[in-house]
Amino acid sequence: MEPHVHASGSPAVELRNAVALISDFPALAGLDLTVERGEIVMLTGPNGAGKTTLLRVCAGLTPIARGYGRVMGADVSIERDEVRRRVGMVAHSNGLYDELTVQENLEFWGALIGAGDDELHQAMSIMGLDGRLASVPVRGLSAGQRRRTAFAILVVRRAGLWLLDEPHAGLDSSARDEVDGILRKASAAGATVMLSSHELDRAQQLATREVRLAGGVVVGDER
Repeated sequence: MEPHVHASGSPAVELRNAVALISDFPALAGLDLTVERGEIVMLTGPNGAGKTTLLRVCAGLTPIARGYGRVMGADVSIERDEVRRRVGMVAHSNGLYDELTVQENLEFWGALIGAGDDELHQAMSIMGLDGRLASVPVRGLSAGQRRRTAFAILVVRRAGLWLLDEPHAGLDSSARDEVDGILRKASAAGATVMLSSHELDRAQQLATREVRLAGGVVVGDER
C-alpha cells in the first residue's frame, strides 16, 4: 500500500526559525529542521523540550506564530487543513470513535480518501485486527488493540508522513516488533516517520537519524 506522495522534490518537513506558542509560552523557540522523504527520525530531549509541540506543528494541529514551515509541500501557516490531509498522527489520544467497531473506524477514514475494501482488509490484517476483533467496538478494546487500530488507520490513509508520540505505549513485546516492522516498511515505500519515545534503545534501532531538542530548538542532529 503505497503512501501518497506530494511535491516529491521537496523535503517532507522544512522549518526555519519556527516559533510555536502554548499559552504565550514559546514551546518552539526559533526551531530549524529539515527532514527528507523516507527518513525515520527519532526526537529526543527532556520533558518540555518541544518534542510533542513539534509533532503537532507537523500534523497541522498547532500553528506557528512566526517563521517558515512546509510539511509535505503545504504551508503550515496557511494550509493547515491540507497538512492534516497529507499526514497521520498517533498520539496519546488516538482520535478513534469509541462507539464504532474497529472496521467501522477504518471505513470512516478510508471513505475520506476513497480506499477500497481490499485496502481496509489488508490494513486490518497487517495489524492483526481481522477476524473477531474487526466487529468489536473500540470502547471494548485493550490499550494495545486501540494502538493497533490507530496504526491501521495510518496504513489505510496512506499517509506520507507518520507522526508518532510514544508509538509503543500499551503494546506487548510482539506487537512492538510488529509496529517496528510496519514503520520500516512504510519508510521503504517512501513514507517519512518522526517519532518521540521513552524507549530509547528500541527507537534508536529503528531510527535512521536522531534529533535532540532542548528549550524548543534543535541542539543535536546525528545520522
